[in-house]
Amino acid sequence: MDNRSRWNILVVEDEDPIRKLIKINLERDNFIVFEASSGEEALKKARATGIDVVILDIMLPGIDGLEVCQVLRKEFPGIGIIMLTAKSQDVDKIMGLEYGTDDYMIKPFNPLELLLRIKSLLRRMKISGGKEDTLVREPFSIDLYSQKLFKYDVEIELTPTEFSIIKIFIENPGKAFKRDEILNRIWGYEFIGDGKIVDVNIRRLRSKIEDRPAKPQFIETVWGIGYRWKA
Repeated sequence: MDNRSRWNILVVEDEDPIRKLIKINLERDNFIVFEASSGEEALKKARATGIDVVILDIMLPGIDGLEVCQVLRKEFPGIGIIMLTAKSQDVDKIMGLEYGTDDYMIKPFNPLELLLRIKSLLRRMKISGGKEDTLVREPFSIDLYSQKLFKYDVEIELTPTEFSIIKIFIENPGKAFKRDEILNRIWGYEFIGDGKIVDVNIRRLRSKIEDRPAKPQFIETVWGIGYRWKA
């Protein structure tokens, strides 16, 4: 990511009033907004335009939001994705996160809260300091300039949220982090949602960096507290 003052947001929502409301509010805050009313249109615009964040509804005609999310995450690992859902069941939230979304919001929602979520996500996506600094915690290394993680010099593709979490761990080996502490550091104190978002992202991280995710060597569970990076 660069240090542009304006960011490209793709709003994927088949209900015109909701999509237009989101567009108006984001443009007031100086975002460049693209629109799509179907999954197929969303993928076409994402491929043709440099999109930074996608606001993605789950219930779409044709290809649904979960499948769109999966394709976007595969083709654009560094893109930010916030899922919109009219359902409140935990399974829907968790499914969205498992497919690679960074955050979610339940309809109906406050446009101001969505704006805060987008800004919080963009903070996680920005380059740290603009220097070619590297954090090393064998067998891992983190390139802070490109925001890339390597294991034995092989790149592991992470979402912006996953990168932010592992960066905190590698910077603080042996420190036990409470779930709320991780939530506040990554999503911000203004986050209003299910704390399970932390557990889902940890589980996703383990599946990418651990040789045996069921018996993690690096990200340990601290029972009754949260997680820590094994020193």
